[in-house]
Amino acid sequence: MAKRPKFYVVWQGHAPGVYDNWPECQRQIHGFPGAQYKSFPSRQAATEAFAGQYEQYVSPGQGKSRKKTPSSLSLEELESAGVLLPSISVDAACSGNPGVLEYQGVLTDGGEPIFHEGPFPDGTVNIGEFLAIVDALRYLQEQGLDWPLYSDSKVAIGWVKKGRANTKLEPTSQNRPLFQRLDQAAGWLAQHHDATNIYKWQTGRWGEIPADFGRK
Repeated sequence: MAKRPKFYVVWQGHAPGVYDNWPECQRQIHGFPGAQYKSFPSRQAATEAFAGQYEQYVSPGQGKSRKKTPSSLSLEELESAGVLLPSISVDAACSGNPGVLEYQGVLTDGGEPIFHEGPFPDGTVNIGEFLAIVDALRYLQEQGLDWPLYSDSKVAIGWVKKGRANTKLEPTSQNRPLFQRLDQAAGWLAQHHDATNIYKWQTGRWGEIPADFGRK
């Protein structure tokens, strides 16, 4: 199913305005202290919001959360520590092993969501981490972006470099959609994969990855 387009309002940034894609919005806010921005489901809603004030469209405290990732370090400290920005971070969460799985990708700088998939029954964290990396690589290619990609899973990064998920999970009627995604991911990697921009997130140094689901 096609994703619904989003429109982005930048109240404070390099060039305030309404943008119809995240990469362009990202360029306006990246490196801008105190940037104010938010996504909207339609151009009309975004245009109306741009005529108003940022505070009218965010809940109390939301502005602060957008200026800082779930990491224990600030964005400035992350950059100083060697985290490459702009970039994408991915993560997965699973209730049980196997269990109910979901995964997502966000912009490392600010945590703006790019995609969220799931829930899927009878999955594993490693499968979710693998699929999240492949979905992020596909997104970067579709957007024509040469950004770094971060994952905190050595296993998933290794699977991506090998071109397939080496899972021991047994197929069931419930997890059939997951195995279909794994086959599609392997096919895509065989034709498009370049692992040079995939990096291991250093949780011990930088805190939780920005895509973390916060369930630990």
